[in-house]
Amino acid sequence: MRLEGKVVVITGGARGQGAAEGALFAQEGARVILADVDEEAGRAVAAGFGGSFVRLDVSAEDGWEAALDGVVVRYGRLDVLVNNAARYRTKLLTEESVAALDGILAVNLRGPFLGIRAAAKRMEHGGSIVNVSSTAGMTGYPGHGAYGMSKWALRGLTKVAAAELAPQGIRVNCLIPGAIEGPMLEQSVPPEVLADPEHWAGTPIGRAGRTDEVARAALFLASEDSSYLTGTELVVDGGATGTG
Repeated sequence: MRLEGKVVVITGGARGQGAAEGALFAQEGARVILADVDEEAGRAVAAGFGGSFVRLDVSAEDGWEAALDGVVVRYGRLDVLVNNAARYRTKLLTEESVAALDGILAVNLRGPFLGIRAAAKRMEHGGSIVNVSSTAGMTGYPGHGAYGMSKWALRGLTKVAAAELAPQGIRVNCLIPGAIEGPMLEQSVPPEVLADPEHWAGTPIGRAGRTDEVARAALFLASEDSSYLTGTELVVDGGATGTG
């Protein structure tokens, strides 16, 4: 019960890592609110573990204000925000469009910026903010210009927010998953390649990560287990970037 009595908002909670985080956090005693643009899927996932759902376009400033006002009115507080929502796309730089770049930055970077700003005003008793970046924000993967740009920048945003919000008792840390099973990975790598052991030769653990493994890392950063950590980065990638 590491989050007993805590009120948690998780963006991008309708599927994948966000859904796994929601289920685990609820199991650990939190009152979990999933936020997503996919209302049908989000409500179904939240209902599965007794959580709540709010429709939220993370790129919209007024949407954040309304969503978090609703959370505070209903639960009286906000303790944890996980900025998990993301848009994924692979395209060579020479083929990428400005419109597509702007769309990715709106969700992957402006979204967490707005979320941090809105949450900080409502975390009166301190709290924890977890920004979900990617190993594409640690190294230069071909075809990841726009997506990688957003995830590199999110790491910088985390550092600044950690420094600014520490006096309020708010910790801000960055979770950095690598190749994790789910829609994003399947979008970029064919199933037969994922099943080939040769594909994982550069990953010491030798496989893709699972969403529950990312969720446990997010739980650590969200809970008091990481009470002396802020502005730090937790890489969950099976050793792929740490041993190359």
